[in-house]
Amino acid sequence: MKPPVIFLMGPTASGKTDLAVSLVEQLPCEIVSVDSAMVYRGMDIGTAKPEAAVLARAPHRLIDILDPSEPYSAARFRDDAIREIGEIHKQGRIPLLVGGTMLYFRALQAGLSTLPSAEPELRARITAEAQVQGWPALHHRLAQQDPVSAARIHPNDAQRIQRALEIIELTGTTPTDHYRQSRPEAPWALHALVLAPGDRDQLNARLAERFHRMLAQGFLNEVRCLRERGDLSVDMPSLRAVGYRQLWQHLEGQFGLEEAAVRGIYASRHLAKRQLTWLRREQAGNWLDSLAPDLSGQALAKLAGWGITA
Repeated sequence: MKPPVIFLMGPTASGKTDLAVSLVEQLPCEIVSVDSAMVYRGMDIGTAKPEAAVLARAPHRLIDILDPSEPYSAARFRDDAIREIGEIHKQGRIPLLVGGTMLYFRALQAGLSTLPSAEPELRARITAEAQVQGWPALHHRLAQQDPVSAARIHPNDAQRIQRALEIIELTGTTPTDHYRQSRPEAPWALHALVLAPGDRDQLNARLAERFHRMLAQGFLNEVRCLRERGDLSVDMPSLRAVGYRQLWQHLEGQFGLEEAAVRGIYASRHLAKRQLTWLRREQAGNWLDSLAPDLSGQALAKLAGWGITA
């Protein structure tokens, strides 16, 4: 029989960490973080990284493994996660993969197709077109050629729009078709839980409350320290995390702190919306209402139905 792996997915601020810690305290599980921002050291408050006391109760693998100057990719995550999953299984325990970076979950579940390397001249041309037409216009072009990819990508997500158009021009095949051609069978028995509030307004309220709480905890100073290093820029992958770009721009004098908070909350809501859209389209996971009074009990019951018990 294939060894079990649990996915605990959900939009940002849905309460995944709290539920994961509760499950670890009741089941023979170990947590592997599935978060493209928590991998970076020194990015703690803005990523909602678990505090030391929480990590003492429930250690998380794949957090604080990189400096913010280093890039990270879905392919590298997949290699790292497969290694961690193997180590956890060797210990006779169950990997509990927790996070909201949906591309990383897909990389584990469906694999990654072999895509062409970037071509500098083509990339420069696409960037030049975007400077004239705007990234939403190029997103519209992508939607005409690959509507599935376009539905997953925000109209202002320059990096992903550029890469998708690049793949189409280099190969004559859409990213969606590439992914469909690369779906190896997972070597584990995957069990997916999706955590999301039944009330979207409640999620939006939690996002706003969390952003203001982060500011009170020193989020602005965290960004200031990153900026003062001198070797980082707002265009680096690490600094694309929600909230960091907006506070960085505030420190550059582009707008006030109140406006930065408004923009950060807006970006958080768009991230949550994209995550939920992906979950509804891509996953047949078992959905749990994060506002349910007995959330942990419901999750344990779902897992028991799959034969995962203490």
